[in-house]
Amino acid sequence: MHIWVDADACPNPIKEILFRAAKRCEIPLTLVANHQLNIPPSPLIKFQRVESGFDVADNYIAQRVSPGDIVVTQDIPLAAEVIEKDTEVISPRGMHFTKANIRQRLAMRNLMEELRNIGEVSGGPPTLSNTDRQQFANVLDRLLAKNS
Repeated sequence: MHIWVDADACPNPIKEILFRAAKRCEIPLTLVANHQLNIPPSPLIKFQRVESGFDVADNYIAQRVSPGDIVVTQDIPLAAEVIEKDTEVISPRGMHFTKANIRQRLAMRNLMEELRNIGEVSGGPPTLSNTDRQQFANVLDRLLAKNS
């Protein structure tokens, strides 16, 4: 098992939860981003910098995941792609994406993108709350226990 993080937009509190979980469970963790990140010193925690560009980090992760890995991303198309490779996927807000719910999430994402493009919807997601952090930690713990 390996934890992969689409780290460009992953909030710092979620990264901290992941750092602690990797050390506690002794599971390799790789953060992938197109900008420099600070990570704690640990042989289990790695950072992979990729070039800037559309879906470069996503493609890096998708090419390397294996069945049973955990991917942390809020990118719905990436989630859909890696779910097909029998990985577990969690958003930083604690949404567990599965084969059963990913198509609905992808359809909603596409609808919202269309609405933003025509100016019907503006703004981004709300600030990460304590509830979101707890939800993420709970889902991560369940997946780690299931796969250990």
